[in-house]
Amino acid sequence: MILFPAIDLYEGKAVRLFKGDYAQMTVYSDHPEEIARDFAACGATHVHLVDLEGARSGETPNLDTVLKLREASGLFCEIGGGIRNMDVVERYLNAGLDRVILGTAAVEDEAFLRKAVEKYGAKIAVGADVRDGFIAVKGWTEKSAVGLMDFCEKMERIGVRTLICTDISRDGAMRGTNREMYRELSKRLGLQITASGGVSSMEDIESLREMNLYGAIIGKAYYTDDIDLKKAIEVCK
Repeated sequence: MILFPAIDLYEGKAVRLFKGDYAQMTVYSDHPEEIARDFAACGATHVHLVDLEGARSGETPNLDTVLKLREASGLFCEIGGGIRNMDVVERYLNAGLDRVILGTAAVEDEAFLRKAVEKYGAKIAVGADVRDGFIAVKGWTEKSAVGLMDFCEKMERIGVRTLICTDISRDGAMRGTNREMYRELSKRLGLQITASGGVSSMEDIESLREMNLYGAIIGKAYYTDDIDLKKAIEVCK
């Protein structure tokens, strides 16, 4: 299992939200490139980036910061947040990012999703952000009428290879990840599934690894020192 330590960006700073609420934002660093270097020093091979401003605007306001993080760390970089058209996809991939994550667009614009997957294959991932069993969109601010399993099965039919599934109710809450949800997804789907939201202990990581998931994202638990990143990476191996 690949461990993806995360950096969420807002105005060029490393921040965390509580359950996706922009009104409950904690700034952890004004210099996120230093965090990216620490990820690499701990043995990480991949990093998960989110442009929280982009998630609301559909633009790439933190692109310069993202490129600094990639250069500073040398890690495989995936990026999500507001990627809703081919122009933004190509802006990131042409700049050297390794994978982009479609969220709202995967729900609301199937033609765009299919075009992106057809053109870029494994460089396209989809974020399945779940609130009360349904997919949330637009920076988690709206709940769609699309159920989680129906959505995931459709992504598999379309040819998506990597699915990043986040239980919003657990995100930043430090109360454990939704193991039952990931166990069900891993049984029913042939996708590369990355667990996100509430991964807050070594027990969480060990449990997810035993499910043979593709990856797990660590966010707040890294910043609060509840998880030792170096040890967690060793467990994943």
